[in-house]
Amino acid sequence: MHATELLKSVPQEPASVIALVGDELALKTAVTNALLKVALPNEDDAPTRYSGKDIDMKSVRDELLTISMWGDRRVVVIDDASDFVTANRPALEKYAEKPAKKSVLILDVKTLAKNTRLYKIINKSGLVAECSELKGAALVNWVQDAAQRSYGKKIDRDAVQLLIELAGSALGLLDQELSKLASYVGDQPSIDAQAVRRLVGGWKAETTWAMTDAVRDGRLGDALTALDKLLNSGESPHRILGGIGYVFRKMSVATELSRTGVQLNAALKQAGAFPNELDPAGRYLKRIGRPKAAKIASWLLEAETGLKGGSRLPERSQIELLMVRLAGAV
Repeated sequence: MHATELLKSVPQEPASVIALVGDELALKTAVTNALLKVALPNEDDAPTRYSGKDIDMKSVRDELLTISMWGDRRVVVIDDASDFVTANRPALEKYAEKPAKKSVLILDVKTLAKNTRLYKIINKSGLVAECSELKGAALVNWVQDAAQRSYGKKIDRDAVQLLIELAGSALGLLDQELSKLASYVGDQPSIDAQAVRRLVGGWKAETTWAMTDAVRDGRLGDALTALDKLLNSGESPHRILGGIGYVFRKMSVATELSRTGVQLNAALKQAGAFPNELDPAGRYLKRIGRPKAAKIASWLLEAETGLKGGSRLPERSQIELLMVRLAGAV
C-alpha cells in the first residue's frame, strides 16, 4: 500500500510489524505520526526510538517483549534501519512470524525487495507502506490534499503545477512552501498561481518571469540577459526550462483550441492564462503567426529531451535556441 492511501484510511488497530519503504522522508514522518496516534493514544506515552546503525536485535527484541507498566502497548521505531535489517534478517523473519501481541515494531528502510522472505512475511501479517517519490497526478493530488488538510486552503491545479516547477517535488519542501503560502493569503480560502508566483522562488523566479515576458514580447536581448543571470547564479537549466514550459505550454494549448473555432481570448482562458496575461499573450500569438505557434509544443519537447541527454549541444545553447524560436526570431 502506498503511504498516500494509508494516510487516507489509517487502520485503527496497528499491525505488529510495519515497514516504511522508500526515500520520501515527509511521507515516512506523516505515516509514523499517524500510526503513533493510534498505537499510543495517550499523549504522555512515547515510542522507543533507535538508530539502525547503533542497535542490535537482542536489545530490540527485549524492548518489544517487555510488558509496559504504564500503557497498553509498546512501540519501537528503528530509524535508518536498512543496515539493521541486513544484519539481522533471519532474526527479524523469526520475530515477524510470531510478534509480541502488545507491541509494534516500525522499520524505516530505503529498500525492501518484494521477493525476500521478510517482505512477504510483513506484507502478509503486518504492513508495508511504500514511501516512494510522488510524480504526476499523484504529486498534484498530494499537494492539494496537504493544503486542505494541514492549512484549510484550496489550491487549484494550475497553482500546484507552478509550485512544483518552482520548488521541486520533495514533499517536505512543498509542505514548507504551502505553510508560507497559507500565511501569505491570510483569510482567503484558496491559493492561486499568482500567489505562488509572487512568493515562491525569490528573485530567481521573478527573473524567470521577466525572461519569459521578454521572449513573449520579442525582446530577445533582455531575455538572454536574464538567462545569463540565472545560469551564472547556479540555477538549474531544467528549472529554467520548467518556467519557460509553464508559460508557453498555455500558448500551445490555446493555439490548438483556436483551430477548432474557439475565439483566441476564450482559448487562452481555457488554457489557463491569467486575466492580465490575455492581451499580451494574444498579441504574441498573432505576432509569431499560427505556423510557428503550432510548433511550440514540439520545440518544448525537443528542449526537454535535449536536456535529458538527447542533444550534444551545451545546455545553455539548447535553452538559447528554444528562446530564439519562441520569440519568433527564426
